[in-house]
Formats: sequence, structure tokens, C-alpha cells
Amino acid sequence: MTTTDSTITRRAFIAAGGAALAATATRSFPLLAAPQPRLRMALVGTGNRGSLTWGQEVVKGYSDVVEIVGLCDINRKRAEAGKALIGINAPTFVDFDRMINETRPDTVMVTTVDGTHYRYIIRGLELGCNVMTEKPLCTDEQQCQAILDAQKKSSKKITVTFNARHAPEAKKVKQLLLEKAVGDVISVDFHEYLDTSHGADYFRRWHRLKQNSGTLLVHKASHHFDLANWWLDSMPMEVTAFGDLKFYGHNNSFRSTHCRVCPYKQQCKFYWDVTQNPQYVKLYTECESEDGYLRDGCVWRDDINIYDTMSVVVKYENGVHLTYTANTYLPYEGQSVSINGSRGRLDYTEVKANGFANNEVRLTRSFGKSEAVKDLETSRAGSHGGADSSMQDQIFRGAQGSDPLNLRAGLHDGALSSLVGIAARHSIERGSQTVKINDLVKL
Repeated sequence: MTTTDSTITRRAFIAAGGAALAATATRSFPLLAAPQPRLRMALVGTGNRGSLTWGQEVVKGYSDVVEIVGLCDINRKRAEAGKALIGINAPTFVDFDRMINETRPDTVMVTTVDGTHYRYIIRGLELGCNVMTEKPLCTDEQQCQAILDAQKKSSKKITVTFNARHAPEAKKVKQLLLEKAVGDVISVDFHEYLDTSHGADYFRRWHRLKQNSGTLLVHKASHHFDLANWWLDSMPMEVTAFGDLKFYGHNNSFRSTHCRVCPYKQQCKFYWDVTQNPQYVKLYTECESEDGYLRDGCVWRDDINIYDTMSVVVKYENGVHLTYTANTYLPYEGQSVSINGSRGRLDYTEVKANGFANNEVRLTRSFGKSEAVKDLETSRAGSHGGADSSMQDQIFRGAQGSDPLNLRAGLHDGALSSLVGIAARHSIERGSQTVKINDLVKL
């Protein structure tokens, strides 16, 4: 993502000539390579993910190759709070165009509310920047088509930051499938378990509104649909889905606006004290006067219009069927993936409950033995079990030609992962009719 200026200045040319003349009498002295300029990165969206993962962690681990040159947020207080948490002196903005024009970044990182990603992606391209964006790429097919059309007109590139690909278990699954460890894949069962902490948190925040997140089938499940698309290396073609709001929202006898003012604190098991998290206080509660956003919103609010119970079937171009489920109110957290092949089965299980955690990749061969796969990549330090730092290593330090597992995710990957979730939402809204991906956009 960085570029090197190979032009030799007049002074450098004279110095090089002097060194060459001296070499005729003694020995040659090689020219020292000029240090490569740091990547100039601007950040739009200074909430938790932006300020910490793409702010603090980038400054801590990549300051030698990356310089954050500007921060933008529609909430001016949050932009300043993000700047303080990151610990930089870059200017802050509420106007995206002004930030780009004044700071001239090479790349802009988009970590805003999902439903606004497309605006900054498209405008970033138009203003001459490469764009990196958090998943999902977009939340509906109109946004997706607009991004695809904008990319055709631009020489710049789009990177979608799918950190789930970088989990050691996910990488091992990809490697085993490339090796045909289970033969030809026939079907995949993918089950996502979100507990009463992590799962509930989506219903406290802006994600609770379909217009912001596209539902969890887009916001959360785009991770999982990307994994399936990547593992199978095939095009999703048709989607059929069921979904409902069976637990949160209107499914309770009492409710409030947010936890801090709730009269039911003593009886609600979902009461959550945001003031116990100093970073959230800085980024959210102290910034409420600007936009009214409540980080500790009530999970029982009547305006919640996303699903908490979801089932999806995806048919791929290579004939594989993916069965996907997600539930958001379970007593434990994790996921279970089973890949069924012509010569065996591959199981990836991750469960976290009450202080207990178990991760396993298991290979069972037809007419053969079953064994846990032991040679997993060592887990790294950092958020999401080190997946974020692995991804950032590849983005900021990785050689562009070295990617045997195809970990890098671009526009096409981002579009397809979002489109599976978008198609699933349309299927639910149409009484679980089958929706074809090609009917949504022109890829």
C-alpha cells in the first residue's frame, strides 16, 4: 500500500558519482536506500472499533510504517475523545471532505455505522484515496451497486477487513480444504452462539435498528458468510431464510430508554452499568449531548426491528449447501462449524461459558480415525484472539505477493458476504421466498 519514489535527485546523483570515483582507487560504497515514507491513513468513525483497533493498536504496533493524519466523526466530542485515547496530535473533523482535502491521506479507514459505510467508501475513492472498511461493506443492494459502480471509475482499491479469516482455526480449516482432507465438500453446517452478554449488546446499541445495521444477518453474519465463501471458494447463488424477534424488544413486560435511568434496575437481568468502563464513558456517555446516542440502551425497547433468531440456507455455484443459524440470547458464546465431504468431515468448535473455553478442529475420515488437529498456528496477543494483529500485519507489513491462503479480502469478497445477508433479510421479508444473488446486483 506504500509507494517508493525511485527518482534520483541531483544531489544524490552527484554523491553517487563521487562514491563511484573513489571506488576506482579503493572499493565501491553502495548507496544507502532512502527510508520508505509512512502510509498516511485517515480514520472516519471514532467509536470503540475505530479508536481502539484502528487507532490505539495501529499507533502501538505500526507507527514505523503508518501515520494517522486525521480523525473524523459526526460527533465532534467523540472525535476529540478518540484522539485522546489514541494518543496522537492529528487534527479532528466533522466534515469528511475537509479532512481528506486538508490531510491528503493515502488510505482512509471506515469504521462508522454500517448503513453509512458506502458514503465514505465512494467519496474516499472519488477524492483519490485507497479505502479500507470494516465489515459489512454495505447494508442493502443499492449501496452495493453504487460501490461497485464507483470502483469501476476509480484506480484506487477497496480492502474489507475480515479479521475472522485470521483466526488460527479458520486458517487451518482453509488449509485442510485446499489439501482436500475431506474430499469434495458436499454441505456445511454453521451455527453461531451469542450469549446474554455479547448477544444482548447488539440490542443496546445502534445495531438494533435495521436501517443502521441491515440486521445481524448483515452486520454480524457477514463475518460468517465470508468464511463460508472463502473456505468453499465458490459463488453463493440462492438464499432462503427465516428470522424473528423472539426474545428482545417487545418480548418483555417492562422497558426503559437506557440503563442509567431505568426504574427496573433491581429486577432486570440485563441491567448494564456503562460507567464502569472508562473508555466507554469518554467515547459515549460524555458525548451524548452532541447526538443523543445512548450506549447503554434498553434491550426491551419497542423500536428494535432486527432479528434475534435466524436460520439461513445458501446454495453455492459448486452445488454445496450451507445451513446457517444464529441465536443471540444463549447461556454460552461460541460457534460450531461442520464441513461434510466425500471422504470425511471437518469440525471446528469454539465454546466459551462460565470461565470454560474449548477450541478444537477435528478431522474425521470416512472409514478411518477421528483426531483433533494439533498443528494450529500459535495464538497471538491482541484483540479477537490475535486475529486483528494478524490481519494488520498483512495489511501494513505483508508482501503483496505472499498470500497462499488468500487471506486478503477485497471488494468482491465484501460484496458477496454482505449480499448473502441482504438476500436472507429479503427472503424473510417475503415470507421465506428464495432470493437469487444475481437479481440483487450486477457483479
